[in-house]
Amino acid sequence: MTDEGVARGRTFGAVARAYDDHRPGYPDAAVDLALAGAGPGPVRVLDLGAGTGKLTRTLLARGLDVVAVEPDAAMLAVLRERTPGADARTGSAERIPLPDGDVDAVLVGQALHWFDLDVAVPEIARVLRPGGLLAGLWNSGDPDVAWVHELGGVGERGRRVPGNAAGGGDPARLPDEPWFTDAHQEQVTWSRATGVEEHVADIATHSWAMLSTPAERDAVFAAVRAFLTGRVADADGRFAMPMRTIVWRARRA
Repeated sequence: MTDEGVARGRTFGAVARAYDDHRPGYPDAAVDLALAGAGPGPVRVLDLGAGTGKLTRTLLARGLDVVAVEPDAAMLAVLRERTPGADARTGSAERIPLPDGDVDAVLVGQALHWFDLDVAVPEIARVLRPGGLLAGLWNSGDPDVAWVHELGGVGERGRRVPGNAAGGGDPARLPDEPWFTDAHQEQVTWSRATGVEEHVADIATHSWAMLSTPAERDAVFAAVRAFLTGRVADADGRFAMPMRTIVWRARRA
């Protein structure tokens, strides 16, 4: 990971509560794809880079045996506070606090692009049973919808700090041989009910916003508000955001 990547990856703890409040969760169809073939029988899942527990809670609601691992103390504190009883541990993708072959699946929500994959891939393979699954999930606005694509351009203008392209999943390198096989990508499109201010609160938790100056952030937020208010929001500031969740999967060799 580059120095810039390290800096970006360390920004989220400062906005941990806002992150949990405003980032989208993961649709059931995407989680179904991520877990397909993990059974039969009881499934033990590692939520790696679990953040504040948005994916952890979805997995627990399915009755799965879940362990959440997160390196950032502030994010982990919110996970523990808002997910009582969760098995939540300090650790990282490069140093997972689990024994060999301990889990049937490793799921990574919006975080695989932060890992040092040269170190993390064999470590993930170590804790997976043979044939176990690794899946990365990324949420974003659906860029195939014309106005969402246009909104993305509005949010880029005048910014000194670019968006992290890998945060959308496309450029992230999914592990393959010799540790994994059958690496492939699928996606789910869905709709998120939201509002103008909620959307701004969401993008305020993105790494580019936290690495920008207040003036730069405010200018982008004003442009985004103007676009959404003028183009898609109703009189109450509400609208439906077309979403895309990318699911990258591979199987432990």
